[in-house]
Amino acid sequence: MQIKRFKWFLGLLTAMSLVYFAIPTFAVEKKISDGPVATVKGTVITQDDFDIELERVRNQFARDGRSLNESQLANIKKGVLETLINRELLFQESQNKGIKIEDKEVNKQFDIVKKRFPNENEYKAALQKMGISEAELKSQIREGMAIQQFVDDYLVQKVKVSEAEVKDFYENNPDMFKQPEQIKGSHILIKFDIQADKSTKDQANKKIKKIQKKLEAGEDFTSLAKEFSEGPSNIKGGDIGYFNRGQMVKPFEDAAFKLKPGEVSDIVETRFGYHLIKVVDKKSESVVNYENVKDKIVQYLKQTKKREVIKVDVEKLRQKAVIETFLTL
Repeated sequence: MQIKRFKWFLGLLTAMSLVYFAIPTFAVEKKISDGPVATVKGTVITQDDFDIELERVRNQFARDGRSLNESQLANIKKGVLETLINRELLFQESQNKGIKIEDKEVNKQFDIVKKRFPNENEYKAALQKMGISEAELKSQIREGMAIQQFVDDYLVQKVKVSEAEVKDFYENNPDMFKQPEQIKGSHILIKFDIQADKSTKDQANKKIKKIQKKLEAGEDFTSLAKEFSEGPSNIKGGDIGYFNRGQMVKPFEDAAFKLKPGEVSDIVETRFGYHLIKVVDKKSESVVNYENVKDKIVQYLKQTKKREVIKVDVEKLRQKAVIETFLTL
């Protein structure tokens, strides 16, 4: 009986999603567990495989600020097991089709993985923490690339989206293409730290008031921003482009959206410092033109169709395969 390990490197989203190669995150420490959780045509999926993939998913929920109750965790465990089985089925099918990944392609992807680490010592420490060798990492990279090539060459290459489908999607989903009210703004910033004492804030306030007087005297906003602003946009004359509500800190946003094009605000205090804000242009809420989103709709519909193709093919593979599961959920 052949044993496959470290399947968490393979990036199948779910049974209903596209296969892609996912660079490992090294987010969890490898656990030592005995026994299989499943076998797929004689190939073992180990408890280690399952534990590490489950922990990776849980860490993702934690990074998103979401906690899991027992019911949700049970569903996730089931999904993780199904994903590991589906990955193995797809890899086996890639080998049945004779797909071979050249060493140079594996090494190219390996270099991408390695460059995620700031130095050699941290890279080696991560491998040691996970309990894997460089050769094992490259082996998993090879498997992931084989699955991706199988999916591209045999499953989704014929997926097409017609012009009629694109137009129909656009017309039947108007809320997806609403463009909220936007303004194009510029600002002049005089910084102070949020923990600054009164004396420091007073000095910053004097600076911004001097600039305000220059504006009132008719001097050019862009020139003053280049000369005095302490924000990164100073090199562009204070230009911060278009933005929607919710993209700026609230005091800044509240002041900016009250202005008409060409108007300059009074001094506005935020946690970054003191600002003078100028509104250059304002766009009312609108619906994005079809031609401007057509290509994105095509890609979205293609991805949707590809997911369905993969789902159907995986289900066919499952029906033909001998699969045993031993995990109690």
